[in-house]
Amino acid sequence: MNEDLLQRIHSWPALGGLATATPAHFLKQDEAAARAGDIFGPEFPDFEALRPVFVNSGIEKRHLAMPVEWYLEPRDWSQRTDAYLTVATELFVRAAREALDKAQVTAEEVDAVVTVSSTGIATPSLEARAAADLGLRSDILRVPVFGLGCAGGVSGLALASRLASGEQGLTVLVVVVELCSIAFRSDKPTKANIVATALFGDGAAAAVIGPRRKEAQYTVGPGTQHMWPDTLGIMGWNVDPNGFEVVFDRAIPPFARRHMRGAIEGFRERLSIEPGEVARYLFHPGGEKVLQAIEAAMEFEPASLAHERDILRDFGNMSAPTALFVLERALQSGEAGLSLLTALGPGFTASCIPIGRAW
Repeated sequence: MNEDLLQRIHSWPALGGLATATPAHFLKQDEAAARAGDIFGPEFPDFEALRPVFVNSGIEKRHLAMPVEWYLEPRDWSQRTDAYLTVATELFVRAAREALDKAQVTAEEVDAVVTVSSTGIATPSLEARAAADLGLRSDILRVPVFGLGCAGGVSGLALASRLASGEQGLTVLVVVVELCSIAFRSDKPTKANIVATALFGDGAAAAVIGPRRKEAQYTVGPGTQHMWPDTLGIMGWNVDPNGFEVVFDRAIPPFARRHMRGAIEGFRERLSIEPGEVARYLFHPGGEKVLQAIEAAMEFEPASLAHERDILRDFGNMSAPTALFVLERALQSGEAGLSLLTALGPGFTASCIPIGRAW
């Protein structure tokens, strides 16, 4: 690693604390497949052709915002929103408190809070609802972010890094909360909805980004993004009177296989990082086939994305927080050197951020 890059890494804001949280309820994948068959089988004649999605997803269990029985009844916007506000706020507080504790930062020291969530609508937004419990200051800068989907966690870290790198040197709390299960639609027997039922779970993550403290081992560099033209329909939400409906209008793994390598090369170029200076590439695990596609695109050894598969196995695809779960697992392993953390999301967009070792 050249001296210029080392100096830049040491000048980046510190990653002072990183924490994750999940709801108490969980669902094993074999039960998810069985219940999906009961719900969708009578209305979707080709369900059996899609059943392997549950088996081949790389997922063993997922956490859910509500008990399984809650999802078996029809739900409208009001009921979904009530569940979202209650559980998302609780997860927000839990993840934020742990991140602050790990960073040895008090809530009063936080200057700005970045809230990332795309699976529910909250006005006032989640950080306002959690402010009293956390003890945030009345003059805190609030930055709620909606619509980034699976890329939101990486983009949230990038935004926090920019805020912390400014002239004022803000201490930033970033909290990412997604309750994908709240969007489950038993009234929509579509291929996209069945695939989503096989993949998505719920969770939250939080990080503290700010001026260097002696306890901080890692730094967060400037983020970068790439948005492909004419790809708005690849992933997103449709909205109707009963809630969100997932959109997948083309297969994501082939897209990742064709385009991920070029995007990563563009990221490295914009960040002035040579290929040999990256010790570890970390990715949002959208599903087992997505991971296989990334490995093929990047010419990695098969099954080399071990942290990603571990998180996918234990938590499923939680959308935006998932990449931060992967980052937490990688940092806990004590890996040294520079990492590039990347996630794909609606737009269709790839977000990337470098994570460096502070010492």
